[in-house]
Amino acid sequence: MQVIISVCGRFHAFYLAQQLLERGYLKKLITSYPGFEVKKYGIPPEKVNSIIITEILERGWRKLPNFINDIYNPQFFICDLFDKLVSKQIEESDIFVGWSSFSLYSLRRAKKSGAVTILERGSSHISYQQQILKEEYEKFGLKIRGAHPKVLEKELKEYEESDYIEVPSSFAKRTFLQYGINEEKLIQGFRGVDLSEFRQIPKRDDVFRIVYVGGMSLRKGVHYLLQAFYELNLLDTELWLIGTMSEDIIPFLKKYNNGRILCKGPYPQKELYKYYSQGSVFILMSIEEGFSNVIVQAMACGLPAICTTNTGGEDIIRNGIDGFIIPIRNVDALKEKIVYLYRYPQVSKEMGKQARKRVESSFTWQHYGDRIIEIYRRILSKE
Repeated sequence: MQVIISVCGRFHAFYLAQQLLERGYLKKLITSYPGFEVKKYGIPPEKVNSIIITEILERGWRKLPNFINDIYNPQFFICDLFDKLVSKQIEESDIFVGWSSFSLYSLRRAKKSGAVTILERGSSHISYQQQILKEEYEKFGLKIRGAHPKVLEKELKEYEESDYIEVPSSFAKRTFLQYGINEEKLIQGFRGVDLSEFRQIPKRDDVFRIVYVGGMSLRKGVHYLLQAFYELNLLDTELWLIGTMSEDIIPFLKKYNNGRILCKGPYPQKELYKYYSQGSVFILMSIEEGFSNVIVQAMACGLPAICTTNTGGEDIIRNGIDGFIIPIRNVDALKEKIVYLYRYPQVSKEMGKQARKRVESSFTWQHYGDRIIEIYRRILSKE
């Protein structure tokens, strides 16, 4: 079995490449990252093709002021450019794995060369994603900058033309079924975590501390977390927000700031274990997310997790054992779970221990590699 991976950026593709390389199955990793960055993941230069121009364009675009994006949005141009450049580098292989929005021409070229094509979609069905986020932003009188119309059109074609679509969670799978995708076309590998990087160290105090890690936006439901924390107003508590903050969250932060919300800013991934370990519970109230790696990171650091149904958390969190799954937008349900863990600290600590065990037993990158490669083998045996 020989596999080619194509990804604009990094995502979990580099971990997939690691797992395939260890087993002798990686033919090529095509990425927008430069070779010296990929080398950090143990992928040798001869296995890597870098298309750096698209990474430069992507990062430059994200730094542009919003008013420039309103005039011209280069998202589709970048997606299409990467895809076309990748399609010229496709070699003969057994399986081609390409990231959604960046793979239509590559999928077609790989099919012509005889490969089975797998589209990686990191979130819910793009139409579902667009609709639910539009609802959320309009609820607060805001306009969402969604996917470029041509990106949406292209991705829907990718869904149609790929042999298989890998979705990251049961939640994401339900959205694809909702939009009429045949269940036989959908595969799930579930993600993992590096236990040497995410580990628990002693907590320095007895403060009941809620930890959130990730970009802060309406999509991530941070406004509901802020509201719950403010309304509870529990003694000896803190809320740590770790990550970058979008403009749409700033008004909520001002509204709900009670003096115990600490905006820590972003930190390198290798430093995050230090902050998870000072928490009592991890909370993620996302409106839409295919599968959030911060859930397994937090659990690996010994934290119970409270997450919504739309995070992918239900595939790892055992409700009431190592965390809780609650509906999206439900502030009352969130407050109830926070109060429970606040009142029963020993229960919270035991749930944190169970969370770590859960990750150790089933959700490392090695486990991910075992699962996805077994899926690849089954796919090839059908051909």
